Amino acid sequence: MILSKILENLYQKLLSKKTKEKSERIILWIALASFILHLVVIELLHFNIISIDEPSNLLKNPIAAIYTPFSFILVYEVYLLIYYLPKSTSIYISKQYEIIALVIIRRLFKDLSDLSISSNWFNIKNDLQFTYDLLASVLLFYLIYLFHVQRTKVYRTIENSKTHYSSITKFINAKKWIAISLVPILLIIAIYSFVSWSTGLFQPHDADAISFKNINNIFFEQFFNILIIADVILLLFSFFHTDEFHKVIRNSGFIISTILIRLSFSVSGIINNILIVSAVLFGLSILFIHNKFEKKLAEESKDTNEIED
Repeated sequence: MILSKILENLYQKLLSKKTKEKSERIILWIALASFILHLVVIELLHFNIISIDEPSNLLKNPIAAIYTPFSFILVYEVYLLIYYLPKSTSIYISKQYEIIALVIIRRLFKDLSDLSISSNWFNIKNDLQFTYDLLASVLLFYLIYLFHVQRTKVYRTIENSKTHYSSITKFINAKKWIAISLVPILLIIAIYSFVSWSTGLFQPHDADAISFKNINNIFFEQFFNILIIADVILLLFSFFHTDEFHKVIRNSGFIISTILIRLSFSVSGIINNILIVSAVLFGLSILFIHNKFEKKLAEESKDTNEIED
């Protein structure tokens, strides 16, 4: 009883609708302020009012300034992912896909500042990456749309037995505990990554600055490691709720999809895009087949009830 009260109090403080709306306003103001600040720094460098040894490409072109507010918006999207975790597994997974798609869109803003418009477009690495990202973002947008269509399909009515209700309640509570635990982890990783990135941006030769293989991986590489652990814990808890084959396969498939997204941070170029698209396509395929199972079971259940009647 006491544990349940603690759970609800923490949940209301960290993941309630009111907290979500408040967080959204704060992030939007931070994003706007960061965009203006980034533009100011670029102009100060342009007019030699301030100087930085070997400034990053993000400090050379005003287009790149969009990268900074987009980064804060992405952090809010991660918060939304945690927010929806206790509510729906499929929405939680779709948020993962939306986040990785937005990461690619953010990368496009950075790529735009590095473009070399010439007849040798397909021989220039940055221009090729921009092309890959452009195609991947459109394909992901469509795949995510298809995922949303599949996740809204419901074929079976919820059982009303006390045992079923009890197992669902326990599973939801487990998801709430995991979500609550992820909130401070999100904040710690976000602050740590931002400080490390800022140090590397303004002091590129600082020995204490963290070296990232790709600037687009900052924060998300670490956070998706945590997500994989959270997904495995969710899978284990789901066995207390159901042992139906198609649901176990669906939940296991979603973990594989998350792992593929995490692996994409370890590579660059077209392989990065292929892994991301494959992750979303795999998750979509798993959900599509799962829904086929649900539809078939619903039809069998209906036939059985008709015979009994």
